[in-house]
Parts: sequence; C-alpha cells; structure tokens
Amino acid sequence: MKFSWTLSAYLARIYVVHLCLLLLGLMAIVYFLDVVELIRRGRDHDDVSLALVLQMGLFKLPEVTQVLFPFAILFSAIFTFWSLTQKLELIVIRSVGFSALHFLLPVLSVAVLAGFLQVMVINPFGAYLISHYERLEANFLEKQESEIALFPDGIWLRQDTEDGYVILHSDSISQVDWELRNVSAFFFSMEHDFIKRLDASSGTLIPAAWVFYDAFIHQGYEERFEQDEFRLMTSLTRQDVLDSFSSPGAVAFWSLPSHIKVLEASGFDSSRLKIHYNNLLSQPFMFAAMVLIAAGVSMRLPRSGSAMMFIMVGLFAGLVVFFLSSFMQALGVSQQIPILLAAWAPALLSLLFGLSAVFYIEENS
Repeated sequence: MKFSWTLSAYLARIYVVHLCLLLLGLMAIVYFLDVVELIRRGRDHDDVSLALVLQMGLFKLPEVTQVLFPFAILFSAIFTFWSLTQKLELIVIRSVGFSALHFLLPVLSVAVLAGFLQVMVINPFGAYLISHYERLEANFLEKQESEIALFPDGIWLRQDTEDGYVILHSDSISQVDWELRNVSAFFFSMEHDFIKRLDASSGTLIPAAWVFYDAFIHQGYEERFEQDEFRLMTSLTRQDVLDSFSSPGAVAFWSLPSHIKVLEASGFDSSRLKIHYNNLLSQPFMFAAMVLIAAGVSMRLPRSGSAMMFIMVGLFAGLVVFFLSSFMQALGVSQQIPILLAAWAPALLSLLFGLSAVFYIEENS
C-alpha cells in the first residue's frame, strides 16, 4: 500500500502532544523538587532570597531536562501505542495493509528530530544557563573564594586573600605531580590597587597552599628580589580544580571540540568531555531506540490481555538502558574501555534490541 502522509501526520501529531505533555509534567516536578532543595540549602544564608532561588531553579532546568528526555521519549511512545491499541486504531491501520514500519516511521521521525533538537539547541542553551547557575551557586550557597578559567593561553585563577586578591596564570599543569609551568601571579588590594607581581618557573598545589619555586618578586617599580620558595595559602583542592575543568554540562555542544583541545594542551585529562561529546552525537539513535523498545512492548497489548505487565517491561527496559549508559560512561572515564565504545554502545545496543523486538512481533502477528 502507498505511503499515507495523512496517516503519518496524524500519528506524529498524537505523539508530539503526548511527548510535550509528559515532558512538561516531568519538568514541573523536577523544578519543584530543585526549588525545595535550594531553599533548604539557602536557609542559612541571609542574602539568598526566594527570587534568587526561583531563578537558579530555572537556570538548572534545561540541564535536568536533557537527562529526562530519553525517558520522556520512551514513556510517551508507550502511551501513544497503548492508546492507539486500546482505541483499536492500530488494529484498523494494520488490517488495511499497513506494516509496522508505516506507523512507526512518523513516531521515529519525531524522536530523531527531538534528538537533533536536544543536541543542537537545548544543550547549548542549557550549557549557557547552567554556567550562570554554577556561578550563583558558588557565590551565594558555597561561598567559594576562587574562580578558575581555562583559555588557549593557559590557566587563569582568581583567589581572595586576607589583604585583597591574587590573579594567577600558568601555561599548563601536569596532573601526575600537579606541577604548574611558567607561573605568574598578580597581587591586588581590596581597592584593586596593584601590589606586586610574582614570576616562577614552576609551582605545585599541596594541601592548603600553592608553592612556587625559584620565584622572582617585583614590588613597586624598582624593587626585585628572588625567593627559593614562595607559599600562597588557598582553600582549593586538586579535586576542585579537576571539577572546574571537566564539568561537561557547562560546555555547549558546538564548543566541546575546541574545549577538549585546550584541556589536553593544558595537561588535563579530557576523557570525560570526549565521552560526553560522543554521547550527545548518539542521542538521535538513542531516542529512536526508545521508540522501538516502546513499540516492542505495546503493539500486542489487546491480544495479551496483560497491559500492565508489558508497560512494566517497558519501564524496566528504560531503566536498564539508563544504568547501562551510566556504567559504560564510568568505565570510559576511568579508561578501562575505549571512549567510543563507552559512548556509543548503549545507544547501538538499545537500537538493535528494539529492532529485534519489532521484527519478532511483526513476524508473529
């Protein structure tokens, strides 16, 4: 039978409505829970207002939405196929000669388009907002005294001191022994007046202090003296530095390749960002797999007479995919398996599983 654009548009429209309603419902629940948690965290800080908490919840929402998206794709597809089956629409469609591919293709197309939308639009928008959220969280909730930034010319760090603040720059850092190379530090007063400059060939981060070796200190216009070892007290830990440079959520999809190159040039491990980048590329395939899994557990509900059991199987399959993806990514970050395998295996395995389920049902229907 010829392909029907009218039927495809009808099925796609139903699925889009179900997907949007479910996603909005999940986002509302998550936003409420995030706001409650932020209120709890901010109750001991006088400068944290309700308006600030509501704003921070909105800033965090797009990032959480990206985690919920695969589940929304799966559950809305299950509900769509279930409702079509309960109304006997799916039976009529198949009885007039349409194969499973005819009514799956519109839903698959919507899911794949949603995957591209997440990667190209939602992710960059979410990265922009989550960076604002992390800045507000650091300033108002965690009261951090340091800020770290990574640029092509090296690492920049701003840290508060008892007399003012210091801006530190290093060309690169070795994660093996945490040695900084070609270090410069600029000291300023509370009134932003320049106090002195430090230049050192190397430095390292130890508990509670930066240590600079063979340092030349320039104070004023003419005073210059050498110091074998100079210590700058800090509350930063090595894990704080790693977390600042490897947070995938704060980097937009379009900026990830260049950010990975800068990270590697500065001496940091970029495995986490590489896995995140490849995982984003695999999202359209993952979304298609969610639709196929939903179809595999929903297409034979009337004849089985046990709708709840099949729906629970679909939910269980979604959880298995989620935990498999998290487990594979953890193995990739620890470099126990290749990065491409860690990022792409969950999506491709889920896709093969979904296709197998649909083909099996189609052959036995």
